[in-house]
Amino acid sequence: MSLLSFRNVWVEYGDKVVLERVNIDINAGSFVSIIGPSGAGKSTFLRLALGQEAPSQGQVFLDGKPLRPEPGPDRGIVFQRYSVFPHLNVRENVIFGLDCASSPILGRSFGAARRRAVEQAEEMLIAVGLGHVMNEYATALSGGMQQRLAIAQALVKNPRVLLLDEPFGALDPGIRADMHELVTGLWQQHQLTIMMVTHDLKEAFKLGTRVLSFDKRRVDPHAPHRYGATAVYDMELTRKNQAAEAARMMAAI
Repeated sequence: MSLLSFRNVWVEYGDKVVLERVNIDINAGSFVSIIGPSGAGKSTFLRLALGQEAPSQGQVFLDGKPLRPEPGPDRGIVFQRYSVFPHLNVRENVIFGLDCASSPILGRSFGAARRRAVEQAEEMLIAVGLGHVMNEYATALSGGMQQRLAIAQALVKNPRVLLLDEPFGALDPGIRADMHELVTGLWQQHQLTIMMVTHDLKEAFKLGTRVLSFDKRRVDPHAPHRYGATAVYDMELTRKNQAAEAARMMAAI
């Protein structure tokens, strides 16, 4: 069943075309890795799914209904740079989103709502392995721990879709492997639909159940900016064919 659908989507900035003729369905429960060269519109595609950006032409649908061009609680996002609040401790970083949802004017909940928010935040922090540092300030955490905190912030409101924009690019290999295990476990446990942009092909094929490769199909040397990128490869993966497809893609580069 398609959760997100992109129908003849174009994105243009002035006379520059970033994406063109994007026609893609994202099924609920899938883990979609998005790869391609720099400037191929991968992050733009993610922003369309978030609702942070609207198509110049075409339409994006969520559950068959037009997606409003604004982020919603059913979609969470984690960026490469740690999106944490340095002036708050770990627990407060996660509570903040819940407070804003329950009290958008004051930005802080009280009474029973506050107790529920604290409980939800602590449960999520334990789930991402940060239960022992809830009272620490975010800036005191290592890079890997700050990224775990960013994931907790994104998931605490129980989104249906988790969007990851190069989330592990700044981490060393050992911590990166730990984060792979964490994200895979959370994807299965929370029955998430994940869309992840990455430049790491091994990571894309290791984690994804589907790999989308974005690039420009056509280029006019006299007006290269008038041609956008689209999905040039779309590979459904099983555990049996992941290694073979990864090797084929690496050989093609």
